[in-house]
Order: sequence, then C-alpha cells, then structure tokens
Amino acid sequence: MKRPEILEKTGQTLGLSNISFDVYEGELLVIMGLSGSGKSTLIRCLNRLIDTTEGEIVIDGENIPTLKEKALLECRRRHFSMVFQNFALFPHRTVQQNAEFGLEIRGVEKAERHKIAHDSLKQVGLEGWEDAYPNQLSGGMQQRVGLARALANDATVLLMDEAFSALDPLIRKDMQQELLQLQSRMQKTTVFITHDLDEALNIGDRIVLLKDGEVVQIGTPEEILTQPADDYVRRFIEGVDRSRILTAESAMRPLRTTARESDGPRTALHRMRDHSIDSIYVVDRDRRLLGLLEADAASRAIEEKSDSIIPYLTQDFRKVPMDEPLHNLFAMFSERASLSPLSISKISCWAWW
Repeated sequence: MKRPEILEKTGQTLGLSNISFDVYEGELLVIMGLSGSGKSTLIRCLNRLIDTTEGEIVIDGENIPTLKEKALLECRRRHFSMVFQNFALFPHRTVQQNAEFGLEIRGVEKAERHKIAHDSLKQVGLEGWEDAYPNQLSGGMQQRVGLARALANDATVLLMDEAFSALDPLIRKDMQQELLQLQSRMQKTTVFITHDLDEALNIGDRIVLLKDGEVVQIGTPEEILTQPADDYVRRFIEGVDRSRILTAESAMRPLRTTARESDGPRTALHRMRDHSIDSIYVVDRDRRLLGLLEADAASRAIEEKSDSIIPYLTQDFRKVPMDEPLHNLFAMFSERASLSPLSISKISCWAWW
C-alpha cells in the first residue's frame, strides 16, 4: 500500500518504504525531495537517531540497527558527524571551543584538540575568528563553524541536513562552492539533504530523489536531467537551466571519419565528400590530433600538386575540457557564427581518451 492508503486505513504515516542505495567512499551523495518526502527521516535513520522498523544499515561491516546502546554510541562517534540547518552552536562558547566540542566529548587531550580544531577552522576560512562568539558572526560564518566542528571529528561520513537552507541566497551559493572545494581537497564521504533541485544538481555526485517515502530515481545530475525515470521526475526538473549542468561531453557526437597524416589531399577530400562534411580532423598513428584540414585547403593542395596534407592543416579550432558546462561554450558559438554564415558548420567536438 502507498502512503495515502495507509494513512486512510490506519491513521499512521508511512515514513520510508523499500529504501535501498549505496554510498560510495569519497562521494557527495544528495538526498532530495519535496517537504514530507522522507529525506530528513532517512538521514536520521543512518545514524539511528530514528530507529528503522526493519532492514539493514551497514557501515564498515557493522549493521547499525542491531547495535546495543554502548556500541551504537561508539559507532556514531567513530563514523558520523552531522551539520544541522539551525547551526546548533553553543552561544556561551567561542568559535574555537565550539569546534573542539566533539573532540572534548571523546576525551581528546586539550592541546591536541586545540590544534585539530584550529586546523579545521582554517580549512573553512575562519582563521582569526577563534575567540569570537556565535552572535558576533554572520549566518554563513556560523554554518562554517558547524562544518569545522564536523570536520574536526574526522568521522567516516559527514551528514548534512538542509545545512544551507537557512542562509541568504548569495551566502548559500558561497557555501556550496566552499563545500565543493573542501570535497575536492578532502574527499569526505558526504550525505547531503536538500529540497532545492538547483542545489542538488550543483553539488551532487549522485542524487537520490524521494517521493512519499520511496525512491523515485537514483542517478548523476546528468542522468536525472536527460533520463528522467517517470512523469514525476520530468515535472520536477521542468524549468532547470540544463546548460549549467550538462557538459560538453553530453553534446558530443562521434566523429564520422578522420584522416591520417600519411593520407594525400585527394584521399582526404574523397572522405569529406563521402561523409558530406567540409573539413576533417587529421590524426597521427596514435590517434593524436594534428590539426584540421578544410575542403578548400585540400583542393589547393591538389592544385599545387602536393603529396602531403600536413602543410595545409589549420589549428584554428577551439579545445574545451569534456566536463566544461555547456553555458560556458555559448560565447564561442556566437563568436564563430559572427565570422561568416558558413563558419558554424565547422564547429564540432573531439573526444580525448
């Protein structure tokens, strides 16, 4: 039975149903959905702040739902750090003392925890603010303290529950970029909860999309945008600026043909005519790109009775990384199109392996 039917028949609300997914080491996994979809319940099940009715939650070989109280406490300290939406800082403690709190609870020696917390504050850009109190900080800075406290614990998994939802839009964007930079440096396994699709698409390596306590789709941002699982997902992604998420790789098509450096101009021109193209990429034996041969250049080589196409190659083409967002490429197309009406036909994509 689905959630509405269960509610009608029993008066009980179904929190989560048939949830199953993996979290890979070092990835930033986003769990997202509308209000009431079960995402905050789910993240609290991971560290057993909410007990599941049945099922397994396995980390490092430990099945969390079966742990006794003492073992559960130790598991939480070792494996999980949590960053909350409302910052959850102690107002009577300094920034340094807040960052040290988890280490203090674990009984870490004062000098050692002071150094670890200081390093964590430096990681999130709060060096020099150690002696300030939370009420002296902006919302974004307070959330950085919460993040530093979580990093100081050096837990296996970082749980972030709507961590940026209470921040102003500009500060929120800054924090998203801070998180991505931290992730690239530290490769921390992170589970991030949000109801904001743009945020999920911007920061997530993969996304788990929930509806009424059930998983609707799991995939990369690109998979969610280009291969929506059903009509609900299609409606969910309506209005998204896909050019900011999709990359050059998603727009690439395999080349119809290439020419070899040993080919003569007649062979190269013949290949162009066979494939209805007016330019061809020329590669060496190892498939490394040497340049672009245009049809008029090949014709000129024939007129000049040249046996080699190499002197007629041009390097007048742009190269971009495969992971470059599409919206960064539009200026290039506009620039090329303004040169002549035919220039646009000479824009193509090359895949590097």
